[in-house]
Amino acid sequence: MTQSSRRGRILSRLVVPAIATALIGATAGTAVAAGKAPGDTPPASGSAKSTARSAAVAAGQHKPTPVAPFFFLSGILPSGQMYVYMANGEGGFTERSGAYVWPNFKYGISVDPDLTGYQDGAYHVMNDGTLNLWRGGKLKKVATGWGGYDSVFSPGALSRASHPDLLARDKQGVLWRFRTKADGSLASRVKAGTGWNQYTQITGLGDLSGDGKADIVARDKQGVLWLYRGTGDAQKPFAARTRVGGGWNQFNKLVATGDVDGDGHSDLLARNGKGDLFLYKGTGKASAPFKPKTRIGSGFDQYRELF
Repeated sequence: MTQSSRRGRILSRLVVPAIATALIGATAGTAVAAGKAPGDTPPASGSAKSTARSAAVAAGQHKPTPVAPFFFLSGILPSGQMYVYMANGEGGFTERSGAYVWPNFKYGISVDPDLTGYQDGAYHVMNDGTLNLWRGGKLKKVATGWGGYDSVFSPGALSRASHPDLLARDKQGVLWRFRTKADGSLASRVKAGTGWNQYTQITGLGDLSGDGKADIVARDKQGVLWLYRGTGDAQKPFAARTRVGGGWNQFNKLVATGDVDGDGHSDLLARNGKGDLFLYKGTGKASAPFKPKTRIGSGFDQYRELF
């Protein structure tokens, strides 16, 4: 099977059902099927998860796990047009594939609902504060009032749960944890900490420290990146922060998509003001969680949102 056909099959559940969602309405986040752009891979039918599995473990790569998962990199243009990049397992991404258009899309949170190690859906925060879940080609309204959060992402499961957590920071700097359920709905929020408005970027997906627990990183206003190791305790999910290093203000976006290079460690992506995309390969060591950066792409400044 060619790389192009693999890419087409893996995106099928993201692309093909978009036509049907156009009937859902603006409040739910109307999806419009996207046209084919030059160099883009057209949608195709097939099993997305099985294709992801075959692509991710090809050439002796590590099989994705919940602590070193295999996620897509998604980009949203100002128009709402979405493009998806699939990790090639070698520290880079394949050519982008056009998906669909979300005119009212604010930002997204990729998720692995059943903790299989593979992305199988995404939560969408819309401009009106509606939170939707896109999974299996269907769009489901989950909650309202999410306009009050300025940073939302999923690091995976922060405790011994069967489904991942969402982390959301409000405008007062309080970080909240939302446990997701099997049907995609959310349990009542639990406070994870205060003072998080000192950070300009917060992200993380999987284990960055080598202890098998989900961790996150946060960049402060001085450009210092900090590691918050997961504890596995739902009541106190993070240990005291440790310093990773300075100079991170050179980037305007930090994104975590799991294990990009297939070595069994979760990595970190960073975009600078010129639109260059860099990969920080994970080491699995808390004392030095990332290797030196490697430039893996350009032109990513065209996207108003990456997730």
